[in-house]
Parts: sequence; structure tokens; C-alpha cells
Amino acid sequence: MRRIPAILLILLCSCSGGDGYRIFLQKNGPSLGYSSADIIRHGPLFFKDLNHNGGLDPYEDWRLSPEERAADLASQLPPEYLSGLMTNGHTVNVPGVSSMSVSGITYNGKNYAESGAEASDICDQLREALVNFDTRQVLLAHSDGPQTIARWNNKVQALCESLPFGIPSCNSTDPRNEIKATDEYNAGSGGVCSQWPTPLGLAATFDTTVVESFAATVRREYLALGFHTALSPQADLATDPRWRRVPGTFGENPEMVKAMSSVYVHAMQPGVNCIIKHWPGGGTGEGGRDAHLSIGKYGVFPGGRLKTHMDAFCLDASGVMPYYTVSYGQDPSGENVGNSYSSYIIDTLLRKQYGYNGIVCTDWGITPDYNGDPLTTAGKCYGVESLTVGERILKALEAGVDEFGGSVKASQIMEAWQLWRARYGEASARERWERSARKILESMIRTGLFENPYVDPANAEDVLSDPEAAAKGEEAQRRSIVMLKNHALPVPEGAKVYVPLRQVPGVYSMTGRLKKAPYVGYSVDTAVVSRHYTIVSDPSEADFALVAITEPEGGIGYKDGQYMPISLQYSPYTASHAREVSIAGGDPAENSPNRSYRSRHIEVENATDLALVRDTKASMGEKPVVVLLSATRPVVMEFEPWADAVLVAFGVRSKAFLEIVSGEFEPAGRLPMQFPADMDTVEQQCEDVSQDMECWKDADGNIYDFGFGLNWKGKI
Repeated sequence: MRRIPAILLILLCSCSGGDGYRIFLQKNGPSLGYSSADIIRHGPLFFKDLNHNGGLDPYEDWRLSPEERAADLASQLPPEYLSGLMTNGHTVNVPGVSSMSVSGITYNGKNYAESGAEASDICDQLREALVNFDTRQVLLAHSDGPQTIARWNNKVQALCESLPFGIPSCNSTDPRNEIKATDEYNAGSGGVCSQWPTPLGLAATFDTTVVESFAATVRREYLALGFHTALSPQADLATDPRWRRVPGTFGENPEMVKAMSSVYVHAMQPGVNCIIKHWPGGGTGEGGRDAHLSIGKYGVFPGGRLKTHMDAFCLDASGVMPYYTVSYGQDPSGENVGNSYSSYIIDTLLRKQYGYNGIVCTDWGITPDYNGDPLTTAGKCYGVESLTVGERILKALEAGVDEFGGSVKASQIMEAWQLWRARYGEASARERWERSARKILESMIRTGLFENPYVDPANAEDVLSDPEAAAKGEEAQRRSIVMLKNHALPVPEGAKVYVPLRQVPGVYSMTGRLKKAPYVGYSVDTAVVSRHYTIVSDPSEADFALVAITEPEGGIGYKDGQYMPISLQYSPYTASHAREVSIAGGDPAENSPNRSYRSRHIEVENATDLALVRDTKASMGEKPVVVLLSATRPVVMEFEPWADAVLVAFGVRSKAFLEIVSGEFEPAGRLPMQFPADMDTVEQQCEDVSQDMECWKDADGNIYDFGFGLNWKGKI
């Protein structure tokens, strides 16, 4: 075995990456991307000397199985390194030409604007995490430009290669390919990738081949950018229509969710590891509230369908992420703690009953202290508020967790090491930490990162500007649009159209904070409309009207210190049929365990949408009114009597809507969820049961149930 002289390496290498790395090609083995590591020869084969010891360690030997390699490396790592591996999601923004927040990020001690740094440079905070905290799993959030992302990846990998053991960084991303990115929950959402409907929109196609095409396209884009972990898919059953995370799901039907999430996982792996979420099903928050806030900490199962939710998960995924929720009343022992802290939810059910041996990664930010603010997004240590951070980590590890998402540091996991060692002994601590590290390293080795973690910035630019990928996304958008009613479509191109101005509602954060003020404008791109029709300002001159609205902005379930209903209707709503006593309740900062909102009243932010459709119909007389509804979840369709045609979509551009309106393409989508008849049926349904609502019945007698949709001939 010997090192290869530098001059010979230059002759054998195919190219320089331009970011301080080179690619070594060999006929009988994988290409090796390297910067500071030596290339060593073993017989006719070549390997990377990642730990710079001049020999071929088993973990450097690509001929061995991932299990053998991971076991060798884990056995060599000191506890601090093992603990660093068990942190996931040090979140980074890569600055660029767009206006994005880079507050708190420095480069050589200066802010980005003053530092002279390139956008692809490694910020001080990430450098410290990689060098001093031994982090090797980085979540890239907001970023600009494929070449910038690729070069950032290469600099990160070169730094990691220069450190002891040469363990590469397994960079991850939240979904980036949605039209209406769910950026409240996905730090990496939106960006430079091809644009597709939300997963709920993909479900509306009722076609797993569309999901397969989506995942294969996403995989290619992620790999070009240097991402080897996808924090997706979301396999939660959307059994409560009020939940804010419905658009990230494949709907409420268990068979559809299982089929589509399975196709997604198998199209992404190997190459990109999937962390499927959120075990054992996060769509059961009482009253539809979400667990990012403590007001939604309890998942309830009044219909007894916990098993149905778990059965929807594709457990071939590399990782599983539990949700923040306390799965209330499900643990036979009576313990009610967040899922990542529950031995019953993780060890008994996921590990033993379902036989899952992969990585369990917590959701982001479960270990910090709760500050008593019901609307804080920090401190989601549900049920274990009285423990210290180290004790919380210990409890999660005892439950079967392998890695911690968010801001957890290796030093905090080392606190749990000391606690584990005191409770179970040194040998037990070593075995437990190595067990998790092996799983994490195996997943990284399977992606090929240890052989070549570098990417070509020029190729990233080409892949992310691929017109074929863009066309596939556009086709999926069209196929996802659901026609619910039709007495007007298609409208021939060249017709005169009246597009009324709309009171566009404010944009709110998940905590209810106003991020963007309401304004008067359009919810459809009038430039796109003009390509098909002549826009007129007087309804009397128009051949038809086009009214673009959004779903009711029904709140988060809490306001001014009180629990409130979440409304799916436009008109004012009083929750007369809500539970008088909540199933779950009680919080360290609450005086009452009853979270009921019975008899409380709510008016939605965009109630004017209902009036807009009604008033437009009055101004148009007998001429047709076409409504374009952009939704993220089910809607009580109060405007339907005044609409001659209704198209609903779950994340599409105006172009796709207009291609259906004009008849260029025939509608093919179907409802991936029930659309309720009223809010009473929403209150009476069980949060954990699929398809248990009375559905809207329109003027034609059609019922807007799961699977309903029209094409030009009628019902699909």
C-alpha cells in the first residue's frame, strides 16, 4: 500500500473542481473527490486516506458494506465526536442577491456586508459547529443560485475533509419545489428548483407515477446541489381538515398516503436519504391546532385510529421524525410526553412492533426550556418541562432517539453521556452512543459521500435550469387542478374578461403575527390572463368574469389569551357544537386543563372573498362567473351558488389555471380530501379519523367528497 505521488495524481485526475478539490477516476471503483486527503493504492485499487494515517482503515474501504465501515469508524470516535454526529440541522442561510435575513451570521467576525466574503463562504457559526462541535449534518435554509449552493457545499466538504477522521458533511434540505412554499415549517422551502404543486396537489392527481416523477426530479436536483438528506416526505394523515400542515401531506386517505409516500422514498433512495415525518402521525391536533406552538401540543385519538396513522408510513426511509405532539392517552402506562420522549411511541411501537431499525431524528427544537408563552415557537419540551436539557436528551435516548434536530450541541449531548454513564455504566454509554452513530454513518456511506462529496457548480446550474424538469412540474400543476363545477368552461381565447380587484388578506406567521399587511390587488397574474383574453374594467362589456380567491384565513386556534375555533368558512362562525370539555389539556403556564372554545366567535381575515364572488355574479347577470380557488386545505364552499364554474388547486401558478380555463388542457384532478358541508360537521368529526364528514352538496347535486372531480364530459 502506498501514497500516489502528486504529479501522478495530476495525470490521472479527470479535472479540477475549481473549489480546491480534484476528481480521481479509476476503472474498477468509484471516482474519488478529494482536497486534502491523500489517495492511497491497495493493489490495483485506490482509496481516500481520510484520517491521514497512511493506511487503509476499514471505514475507508469502499469494498466493504456500509455496516462494516460504519462500525469501524464509530468504534474509533471519542464520545465528543459521537455526540457531534448525533446533532442534526445546524441551520445556515447562504446570503445572495435577494433580500434575506443573515442577521447574527458573521464572517471573520464581521457581518456579511462588511466582511468582503463571498456568498459561498463558510460563516463563523458553521465553522465553529464543524470544527469545535463536530457537527456533520447541516440544514441549508434560504439560499440564492445553484452555483452558490454548490460552491458552498464544496467549501464545507473541504473543511470537513481536513479535520480528524475526514467525515464529510451530510447536508440536508426541507422541501424546495413547491409553488406556495410552506416556509413557516420548512426552513429551506422555496428556491431555485423546479416548481411543482404541494404534496396535497400531487395527491389530487391520484397518480403515483406523478409522485415518482416528482421525486426522481427532486433527487437529481438535490444531488446536483450537494444535498444528501431530504427532510421529507410528510406521511401524516390529514385527518383534521383545519391543520395548518395539511398542504405538506398526501391527504387523508390511508391507502393513498402510504402508496405515494412509498413511491417518493423509493425514488429518492439511495443517493438522497429520506427522513419521513411525523411519527406516529401529527395530523391529530385537538381542534386542528398545530404543535409548533404549545396551544397544539396534544394529539388526540377520539376514534381510536392510532394504528391507521402508523400504518401509512413507509418505513424503508433512512430516518423517521416523530412529531412534537403528546399522543394523548395512548401510552398504557399513562405517561403523556412528547413523542420523541416516549418509550412507548418510539421503542415499543416504532422499534419493536413495526421493526424499524433506521435513524430516529427528533423534530427541531424539542430540548430548550419552555418560557410560558403559548405562542412561542421555542421550547417544545412537551411533558418534560421540569427536566434539565441534559435530562431531556437522556430520556429521548432511552426512548430510542438517535439524533436531535435543531440547535442541540454536542456539549449538551455529552451532559446526557455523563448522566447515562452514572446510571448505566461506562460500557453501556459507549454501546448506546455507538449504536446511534453507526446508523447515522451507514446512511452517509450509502450515499457515496465518503468517496466523493463534491459537486460541479456548472452542472448544478445546468440541472437546475433543465427545461424538461420545468415542463414536468408544469404538467403536474395542470393535472392537479380540480374542477368542481362547470357551466362555463372552457372559454375560447380572445373573449373579454372582467377580473375584479380583491381585498388581499394579510400574511401571518404561525404565531399569528402580521408579516405582510393586507392590500387591494389581484390573486391571479393579469399578465397571464392577458395572453388568453382581453381584460375589461366594465362587467357589462365582459363575456365572463374571472374571480381568484383563497381559502378562509381562519386563525391558529388562539387569540388574546383564549382558545378559539379555527374556521374553514368565510362567514362569521360561532362554535356552538364544539366540545364542552377538551379531550386533552393542562400546561405548566395554564390555569385550567380545559382547552374548549365552545360558543366562541371568529371572523376570518378574508370574509370579503365571499362577497366578491356574490357581487361579481350580481354585476355579470346571466354571464358566467369562473372562480379560481387557491387552497391549502378543505374549504366550506359558501360561494359556490354564485359561481358558474369552480376550479380549485393546491399550489399552482396562474398559467396552469388559465390553461384549463381556455381549454388548452382538460381538467383531471380530484379532491384529495373531503370538503365539508359546514363547520358543524368539522366540529363533530374525529381528529384521527379519515373521511368522516358530511360533504358540501352543490347546486347540481354533486357532493364534494374525497375523489370527486369533473372533466369536460362530467364526473371523473
